[in-house]
Amino acid sequence: MESKIKSQDIPILLQVILLGKQWKYEELEKTLTISKSALHRSLQRCSNAKFIAESQTQVFTINLLEFLIHGVKYAFAVNAGKITRGIPTAHSAAPLKKNIIAQQDVYVWASVKGTVKGQAIEPLHAVVPQIAFKNTQLYEMLALIDAIRVGKPREITIAIKLLTELVNKYGQTFNQ
Repeated sequence: MESKIKSQDIPILLQVILLGKQWKYEELEKTLTISKSALHRSLQRCSNAKFIAESQTQVFTINLLEFLIHGVKYAFAVNAGKITRGIPTAHSAAPLKKNIIAQQDVYVWASVKGTVKGQAIEPLHAVVPQIAFKNTQLYEMLALIDAIRVGKPREITIAIKLLTELVNKYGQTFNQ
């Protein structure tokens, strides 16, 4: 059985938080366009990592936030790539965009549907750019995580504050 967390597990867990305690696999599958079997394997890995209860009714938000704040930039390190058209992420997207005025370094997830040119950032999972058009709350959370992955200290500090607020707003605080 797989036990190491994968990058796709992060958007899945965040969507579980957004859906609330009574979420269903069908809702996750529809929103994330990830198969039920892949979702099941992901949530099993998350349970092994103590991010979600075995019953999958409680996300341990304190554990998850600790990983997002201190581990995600190392586990899923990324460097800015070539200039391309895409969907804004990190400090180039809401909610950080209104807090950070960047003269340079626009970051994007490469996408033909994107309207902004910037340096490509590899998303946590291939479905992430599609999420931006379907789910504003999840898009904002993922953009904040990218700010933690590639940002400068000030951007990271603000991203951590905003991400913590969003996770606590939608999720219940549980610790394992």
